[in-house]
Amino acid sequence: MAIAIVLVLIVIASVLFHLLAPWHAAPPASNWASIDTTLFITLVISGIFFIAIVVFMAIAIIRFRHKKGSRAAYQPESKRLEFWLIVVTSIGIAGMLAPGLVVYNDFIRVPKNAYELEVVAQQWQWFFRFAGQDGKLGKSDVKFVDSANPLGLDPKDPVGQDDVIVRSSEVRLPINQPVKVLLRSKDVLHDFYIPQMRSKMDMVPGMVSYFWFTPTVIGKYEILCAEYCGIGHYNMRGNVIVEDQATFDQWLSSQPTFAQTLATAAKPSRDSLLEKGRQLVEHYGCRACHSQDGSASLGPGWKGLYGRTEQLADGTRVQVDEAYLKESILDPKARLVQGYPPVMVAYTLNDDELGAVIALIKSLGAGQPAEEPSSGEASGPGEDLAAQGQRLAQSLGCLACHSVDGSKGIGPSWQGLYGKTETLSDGTSIKVDENYLKESVLNPSAKIVKGYAPVMPPFTPSDKELSALIAFIKSKANADADASKAEPGKSP
Repeated sequence: MAIAIVLVLIVIASVLFHLLAPWHAAPPASNWASIDTTLFITLVISGIFFIAIVVFMAIAIIRFRHKKGSRAAYQPESKRLEFWLIVVTSIGIAGMLAPGLVVYNDFIRVPKNAYELEVVAQQWQWFFRFAGQDGKLGKSDVKFVDSANPLGLDPKDPVGQDDVIVRSSEVRLPINQPVKVLLRSKDVLHDFYIPQMRSKMDMVPGMVSYFWFTPTVIGKYEILCAEYCGIGHYNMRGNVIVEDQATFDQWLSSQPTFAQTLATAAKPSRDSLLEKGRQLVEHYGCRACHSQDGSASLGPGWKGLYGRTEQLADGTRVQVDEAYLKESILDPKARLVQGYPPVMVAYTLNDDELGAVIALIKSLGAGQPAEEPSSGEASGPGEDLAAQGQRLAQSLGCLACHSVDGSKGIGPSWQGLYGKTETLSDGTSIKVDENYLKESVLNPSAKIVKGYAPVMPPFTPSDKELSALIAFIKSKANADADASKAEPGKSP
């Protein structure tokens, strides 16, 4: 009886949750209503079956519960029951499929005045192309794809010369203007998905798929890849910004045309070398694993990387120079930086292409060797050591597990950590001081903080590197304390 009551309560709670839920879908696109109606029909039909099956289970539990001296009746088949089950389930399936077919038909029936936008996917980034002044997109073919022409446009096609190229994961669209989205993939299966606009379509290599919608609400909407496309899939994101027509026209006029990108690639200057490096980085999807702003990622960040001394997985150290960078691109598993997985594939770039990529890495700043203090004049010694610790934490991959802003991660956050008393997994407490931090780096399994898994590998930094790391962790504790004092209503 108790189980039957629980089943009935589950049905009641499920229905009430749906009716009283505070979440409501927003209408930022023209075809959102038909899609949401289809989803609602599917929910109602599946909900009816859910309620019927669970209520039947509750009735069966009550009616046919075990009684002393009674025997179960055996009924080999019931043609009448089977007939009605087939009829009802067939009607239910048809009821869920039919609206979807209608919506899909509307999804690919493009209005005549639709604005064309081509989206090209590549591991793990997005490219975009708009038609130029002639209102037509030029021809493209995979044989034309190279670092200067990542979309593979035909250089001899006059129609494509004025096409506008957007080499960014952010694209803009005018409000209340129908948009036909043409979808291409350069490598593997992807899926272009804007959740708020209910816009979603697979991108199959060798095919051009499409759909349309009309943006109706000004705002910024996230683009996701909804098909697993490799190790950097999680980072294949972008944004659609919907704005008024005048602002959109101004932005579009500032983007380069295909002819301009070809002219830039032909100029033999330092700027063109860096541009070529950027094109190669985008072409091969390097940014999915290597950040250029110092943030933690799957591979070492490029900001301040050149000239820095890195600790390798085998315990040795190497200075990041041109020879090391070339080897890391051509044979990335030869010398792995400690703290990063061996997931990078080998690339076969020629000398010119290698030079362009290395020039780009150099342009992002030269780092200081980890063994030597930096020579900043405006900063004190403690600040220099903390800066070295930050660079070391980035190169070792520490910031992938330990946040510095108080947010929860795989390991304890470093914000306000130093000087705090932590409860360990064995129930004891310990104060976070220099000795504890040193032991946690060299032998992280010795004392595990409660609530965190013992997944950190041991590191073997030098004494100077340990001091730098601890100085950086200390600086985050001091910064947290200063911020608390500055906030009104908090005692110093």
